[in-house]
Amino acid sequence: MSEVEFKVIESNGINIRLAMMGEGPLVIFCHGWPESWYSYRHQLPAVAKAGFKAVAYDVRGYGESDKPHEIEAYTMRNMTNDVIGIIDALGYDTAITIGHDWGGPIALNTAALNEDRITATGTLSVPFTGRGPMPTLDLWKEIYKDRFFYQLYFQKEGIAEEEFESDLSNALFITYTNSDGRGMQKNFEKGQSGLVPEKTKDSAFLEGMEVFEDFPGWFSKEDLEYFVSQFEISGLRGPFNRYRAQNIDWHEIPELEGKILEQPAFFVTGTLDPVNFFVPSDQTLIDRIGPNYKDLLFAEELEGIGHWTQQEAPEEVNNFILNFLKKVS
Repeated sequence: MSEVEFKVIESNGINIRLAMMGEGPLVIFCHGWPESWYSYRHQLPAVAKAGFKAVAYDVRGYGESDKPHEIEAYTMRNMTNDVIGIIDALGYDTAITIGHDWGGPIALNTAALNEDRITATGTLSVPFTGRGPMPTLDLWKEIYKDRFFYQLYFQKEGIAEEEFESDLSNALFITYTNSDGRGMQKNFEKGQSGLVPEKTKDSAFLEGMEVFEDFPGWFSKEDLEYFVSQFEISGLRGPFNRYRAQNIDWHEIPELEGKILEQPAFFVTGTLDPVNFFVPSDQTLIDRIGPNYKDLLFAEELEGIGHWTQQEAPEEVNNFILNFLKKVS
């Protein structure tokens, strides 16, 4: 991807690395865990070619962006202010935000909290939910009392870091391949309903997960090596701190209580995305998320696709994004 231009800018008091292509209205792509700007390698060229300035960035704590040590640095308020700082640093008044996984709430909450700066927004895997009925970590503790849940496991400072950092290549490979379409299908065949096997709450993250012998079609050994190189720079503390800051968010952003997202929006997920199975529900996707949006232009489920939406189904996702951008710009 030699056409990608890298630039480090100052935003919200830290340095953030941008990966940019094209010129035109600004579209900012926010990535999730455990990822990188590189998760949008298939989207940047397509969006740039369509006449936009496509920008993916290393979220704070990742890759070549700054990595503050303290948990408080990774609140959702800080994450959204980072995005506004990127818009300012690039000399724009407004932008469109698109996010996946944790990048979803970053993109959506930036829009919800800055209606004058974000003209439209869309997400992959994680929809807009406003503010939960209680602090998120408390909710997970209630739902997953004695069972393993990865977000609760990540609360133990140093423990999760050690598990991942002792063999980054292995840990990332297992994480990526267990939550994609193939991995999730395999889990269902084994009677599991989500990303990780049913296990006790004192288990480790990778314990009992499937170890595939080959790469899936959507990513290669070279892609894995790039992701590994980024975590060799950053380590995992910053990425895990985002999970650790969730209760702070609830107290820090009360204005999300009962919030309806105003801007035109879209949502795309895979039928096998593990996020769909966090909270049991018998409602359809649209019924479940529709009430949180004022102007949801479309919500789509991609058959057989797991968690890494835009990497597993780049052409379909690009078509959705380009259609959306056409409608809103």
